[in-house]
Amino acid sequence: MRIQFHSAPDIQKSLERLLPRVQKPGRYTGGEHNQVVKSWDEVDFRVALAFADIYDIGMCNLGLMTLYDIVNKHRNLLAERTFCPWLDMEEQMRAVGLPLFSLETKHPIRDFDLLGISLPYEQLFTNALNLLDLAGMPVRSEERHAGYPLVVAGGHACYNPEPMAPFIDVFVIGEGEEALLKIIGALRATREASRDTQLRAIAQIEGCYVPRFYETTYHEDGAVAAVRPTVPEAPPRVLKTIVPVLPPPVTDFIVPFVETVHNRAPIEIMRGCTRGCRFCHAGIVTRPVRERPVDEILEAMERILESTGYEEISLLSLSSSDYRHVLELTERIGERFGDRGMDISLPSLRTETVSTQLMDNLGDSKRSGFTLAPEAATEKMRNIINKYVSHEELLETAREIFRRDWRTIKLYFMIGHPQETLEDVRAIADLSKAVLAEGRRFHNQRASVNVGVSTFIPKPHTPFQWEPMDSLESVRAKIALLQREMGVHGLRLRWNEPLESYYEGFLARGDRRMANVVERAWRSGAKFDAWFEQFDMGLWEAAFAAEGLEMDFYTHRRRPVDEVFPWEHIDVAVTRRFLTQDYLMSQQGETRIDCRHHCFACGILPKFKEIRRETEPEAWECPPVTTIASRRERQANVIPLKTISP
Repeated sequence: MRIQFHSAPDIQKSLERLLPRVQKPGRYTGGEHNQVVKSWDEVDFRVALAFADIYDIGMCNLGLMTLYDIVNKHRNLLAERTFCPWLDMEEQMRAVGLPLFSLETKHPIRDFDLLGISLPYEQLFTNALNLLDLAGMPVRSEERHAGYPLVVAGGHACYNPEPMAPFIDVFVIGEGEEALLKIIGALRATREASRDTQLRAIAQIEGCYVPRFYETTYHEDGAVAAVRPTVPEAPPRVLKTIVPVLPPPVTDFIVPFVETVHNRAPIEIMRGCTRGCRFCHAGIVTRPVRERPVDEILEAMERILESTGYEEISLLSLSSSDYRHVLELTERIGERFGDRGMDISLPSLRTETVSTQLMDNLGDSKRSGFTLAPEAATEKMRNIINKYVSHEELLETAREIFRRDWRTIKLYFMIGHPQETLEDVRAIADLSKAVLAEGRRFHNQRASVNVGVSTFIPKPHTPFQWEPMDSLESVRAKIALLQREMGVHGLRLRWNEPLESYYEGFLARGDRRMANVVERAWRSGAKFDAWFEQFDMGLWEAAFAAEGLEMDFYTHRRRPVDEVFPWEHIDVAVTRRFLTQDYLMSQQGETRIDCRHHCFACGILPKFKEIRRETEPEAWECPPVTTIASRRERQANVIPLKTISP
């Protein structure tokens, strides 16, 4: 992109002319309540924090807001925000040579010392390249010298960083709250050095992956042979970084001028999950569990209400009803805030831990709907994915929800696992009808059940990473079956477009060769791929063909258990042996119970044994390893020894 405007005043003047020509100009003005504006010339280091999608989505990202809060609490550091402009604004910017800029002071992103890009999902890869180009920066890392901002990326899509490896200087593998400050410290100490010297220093920081210091070799069949470091500073395996105690919650949330996808303030009450759902990427990579004290949550809620005026607060975690103090928390919320008209949302509730007391404690705050995610509708499939809950438990929970005057229940299911049959899919419709019948007992025709269906994607670092995806034809046939079976008043079916899941699959499982495909697709016009109306599979098909690669090689091929994955050098602290064992157990329909009760030696606690919650050290003690047992055997209290080697 040819840049015409180089200073903040010039950008501000240009914006005054451009903003009347675009939709939602409030996306680009800044100036919101609680934004942090520091003197550009009085700070020692400047960070631009980017979310690779539009403002409306990025402003709801808690990770971005947490880093913004952490950096700006340091007197000599500055953090400002930037987002991808929507198509109309990008057209105006490119027409006049206006570079990507920060919202707070309108400085060009090119002028910052560090650009941090949040990549929570793979569909943002082309947006990240477009963002770099709009900033007037080369998209390839090797073409950016030390005069450019260091480009750092983090987020769940970075646990397989290889499809974006040539474009990013540093990936933060794991949690960024402490790692970002360490990277800033290394850059300040090497400010006058070359980019190579800077990166060698950063490569020695825990959780920092510098892709230019690694090379990948391949077998003749295209599978990865090895990923090896090329400099002594780079470790053979990059161990994820985590924070031992959750940082203080953000309370001074920026209040947007425009409507965002979530008009509420989030508080993370727990990080990590112990359930062991075999399809769940987040459940593996965020281990171990860390919980926030109840008093800290309540005080944060008080400050949020005072500083933002939000009327709804979301208590976030992967499984909110598994938070050990959830009953105490919801009861005390009712006592302290019950007369203020505030709504509380608890997403990600598990059927088996949603108690009647929890429903009562939530009071009127969730009367609009209650969400449950059984994921599968037959005992066979629940055992395979390790998310067992009986029909009776689910229907009893639904009955109690409807009894308390909720009229809508949302159910989430997954289809497309290799061992799934059409009968397993038909059972989704049957179970949904049974839940609706419970609702009609209390609310007649006013009861409704919304059913969401997603397609199985074998994500990296999960026990299912060896599995293939289902074919597009098969998935579409299963969706058509559900449409026929669920044509009932009160049942509403929504599903992810199978083509989008296919696209997410090859990006999530790609090797470093995929980067050329990503760049070629972007240069051909691919961007905002997470927006289905903008997604063009034809661009990706052409890019694959030009690079001599096949999509199905990444998505529809079952891996042998000894295959080297493209992400083999990324260590999430859960051992390959554990994942292999769990994968082989899934083939036999065997399950593991919650590892809060029985430790199965996944590897996380020994690697982070120094991590202890000061207030609850006993919660971090790893219990004795138990043997593996099927659900029926556990119910019968029979635990036979079974040996499964990787």
